[in-house]
Amino acid sequence: MAEYVVLIFAAIAVIIVAKLLAWPVKKILKLALNVIIGVILIVLVNTFGGAIGISIPFNIVTALIAGILGVPGVIALIVIGFFI
Repeated sequence: MAEYVVLIFAAIAVIIVAKLLAWPVKKILKLALNVIIGVILIVLVNTFGGAIGISIPFNIVTALIAGILGVPGVIALIVIGFFI
């Protein structure tokens, strides 16, 4: 009988730990998806914007801005590029 009690408490502990770790994993996956979309947008802007003089340098700072902010971040990088 005592084995079942330990097994139940172990199962509850695993469920609690899984719930606690699931939230950060979701945030990390969302950030990774935003980074991928941001990189694709930077590449598209550099590919098609080169004809009209728009380009975004690709480095860690621009990748993070595009990754964290997504599409608005890429638009902000284009606007900042006009002022610099």
